[in-house]
Amino acid sequence: MSKIGKVKLKATSEDRESTRLVNAQPPLEDISAKISSPSTAAGGVTAVMKAMKHTLKEMGPNRSLKTLLKINQKDGFDCPSCAWPDPEERQVAEFCENGAKAVADEATKKQISREFFQQWSVEQLSQQSDFWLGKQGRLTEPMFLRRGSSHYEPISWQEAFDLIASTLNRLVSPDEAVFYTSGRTSNEAAFLYQLFVRLYGTNNLPDCSNMCHESSGRGLSETIGVGKGTVSLEDFTLADAIFIIGQNPGTNHPRMLITLQEAARRGCKIVTINPLPEPGLIRFKYPQEISGVLGSGTAITSLFLQVRINGDVALLKGIMKEMLEQEDAKPGTVLDWQFIKEQTIGFEEFATSLKAANWDEIVEQSGIDRKQITEAAKVAIEAKRMIVCWAMGLTQHKNAVGNIQEIVNLLLMRGQLGKPGAGACPVRGHSNVQGDRTMGIWEKPKKEFLDRLAEVFGFEPPRKHGYDTVEAIEAMHRGDAKVFFAMGGNFLSATPDTEYTARALQRCELTVNVSTKLNRTHIVTGQEALILPCLGRTEIDKQASGIQFVSVEDSMSIVHASQGHLKPASELLLSEAAIVARLAKAVFKEEKVDWNYLVADYDRIRDLIEKVVPGFENYNSRIRKPGGFYLPNPVRERTFKTTSGKAHFSVHPIPKIKLRPGQFMMMTIRSHDQFNTTIYGLEDRYRGVYQGRRVVFLNKEDIKEMGLRAGQWVDLKSHFEGEERVARRFAVVSYDIPRRCAATYFPEANALVPIRSVAEKSNTPASKSVVISISISKEED
Repeated sequence: MSKIGKVKLKATSEDRESTRLVNAQPPLEDISAKISSPSTAAGGVTAVMKAMKHTLKEMGPNRSLKTLLKINQKDGFDCPSCAWPDPEERQVAEFCENGAKAVADEATKKQISREFFQQWSVEQLSQQSDFWLGKQGRLTEPMFLRRGSSHYEPISWQEAFDLIASTLNRLVSPDEAVFYTSGRTSNEAAFLYQLFVRLYGTNNLPDCSNMCHESSGRGLSETIGVGKGTVSLEDFTLADAIFIIGQNPGTNHPRMLITLQEAARRGCKIVTINPLPEPGLIRFKYPQEISGVLGSGTAITSLFLQVRINGDVALLKGIMKEMLEQEDAKPGTVLDWQFIKEQTIGFEEFATSLKAANWDEIVEQSGIDRKQITEAAKVAIEAKRMIVCWAMGLTQHKNAVGNIQEIVNLLLMRGQLGKPGAGACPVRGHSNVQGDRTMGIWEKPKKEFLDRLAEVFGFEPPRKHGYDTVEAIEAMHRGDAKVFFAMGGNFLSATPDTEYTARALQRCELTVNVSTKLNRTHIVTGQEALILPCLGRTEIDKQASGIQFVSVEDSMSIVHASQGHLKPASELLLSEAAIVARLAKAVFKEEKVDWNYLVADYDRIRDLIEKVVPGFENYNSRIRKPGGFYLPNPVRERTFKTTSGKAHFSVHPIPKIKLRPGQFMMMTIRSHDQFNTTIYGLEDRYRGVYQGRRVVFLNKEDIKEMGLRAGQWVDLKSHFEGEERVARRFAVVSYDIPRRCAATYFPEANALVPIRSVAEKSNTPASKSVVISISISKEED
């Protein structure tokens, strides 16, 4: 197997770095992926068979049955995959193919012993693929990588906590430590974690939101006063039109397809805007229906607009310009003037800018012809109730905040906020990523939150904003941050600019990862490293007072309980909350918080959350109600907590995408056998890709024009402000994608995403707007 991305760093007095020879990037593939025709529908019998094959292989029949029937049930555990809400009435099987894979991946019978780490050095591990690493099984005891050592070795929990504490306590400033959070952390653990970090003295609490929906939060907060979605699941049963932009539910949120199927069947118009035609938005075969097993399924999309990568602002402006022109032609028939006059500001400037927009530029930059734009505008005009959904296809561009605010403009024009069946729906891709932010996992906490922390806990929290994810990487790279602590996740594989981020991690004195499975961030480490194994969602969490449950928040602000039922993979595993509590006891000589008391009974943590976080009144009582409770959302009542007290129209220029000859606009995407950085298998059957991941999707005319052929190995080079980055050996795949556009899987293509290429205001990596050029690999010469 070929190697790539070796990082060999030598320690000097000026530059503290690890000296281990490791591969920061996944290894190259020697055999090109096999390509077939893409699917024309999602779900069906195949989805069931794939889910069963995976779960039986990982868990066996009895464990599979016991576990799958508890996923997303009111007396079960929340799926550790996506954050799509659960319906009030649950099916016996309330899970999707990829949810089953996520659960099987966590609840696998495979385990990693200390003998495994004796056999495999970190250099040898780095030569394995991310898929291979994840398939080795559950971590079972704390492991320590000593300074200069090539192998991890066992360490006791107390020794691990003492090591972290001594390192933290000798830092010159608390701001020299970074505390990252992944989205699966429970509300209870997240609240304790942020409390510990702020008692320690820093707001360096970057999280995975920084890399996904940070742009949504910023865009929505500025214009409507809340950084979350405004709809409920019930609203989808009332909507006349649903726009789905930059999202692939068939892979990333499969249970959403059930909701869309129900909407399509009752006549709701569904408009899909995306550079790739995704099978889940073409047709859906619901496996729990006869028609989904034997029939052709249900057509989902009414109108497909195959926009160019980052052509969304141009397209949305075109739709709104058409709406405005029709209003001018027949005054009072299109816009909701009462809503605009009473509930909004900025319409005149918005309308003036829209009228000045040039149709030729709109068509050129969006890649959508005027006729289709008019069709989309007609859907928006005729809809009395309209929902707009979106995901990473909008949030990971330089102009991402502008993308979101153009959606807000579209909704405001016809008063599609604060009424049943209408609103904004950013679809989160990770279970409880929204809840973690609600609990205070944020590098830029609001003054009101910090004031309540101060009042309840009797200390002065740090007020200076901390590092977000990109800033944290840059701080580690400079040597300003010396300790990296991750509560879950696979930081190196999730972040941009792989080689740069690898060097940043290696310049730390200590890196710590709280994890369930082995991943690449355990291999590319600081001078010393710890792996702290934790309980999974599926497992019994027993503390001093007895068996506990936790709570999570979904994409639509429903907070509900989650309780595992499986015996833990190892007697040595600790819950995330227990890890935080024991670490805090080791760090603080004088305790302002009785950590043992809190972690002994999670009700006590929830009592404190109730005192600090608005909307959690009577938390312990309400969380025990089957199905949970909604958090308040003022926009649903047409209350806009903005600077003006009204919703804001905003003005944004059309991004001008200028590519030189031979250049393409590339976006990174997931495969169907993948959840975030976790690789379940080497198939992306919906797109017709098998037995490989290093592929680049290109338009067949571009392939011909470049003198390439399908299956040929090519190297990709990104271009950003005079900088170049190279990712080698990708197989060309001919695909239905707009001209001069390209798509690749992450994390393989993350090496091409520049650390400084970020969204304005949100600082989210622009992983969907990467300018690349393509050359034939040397192996092909």
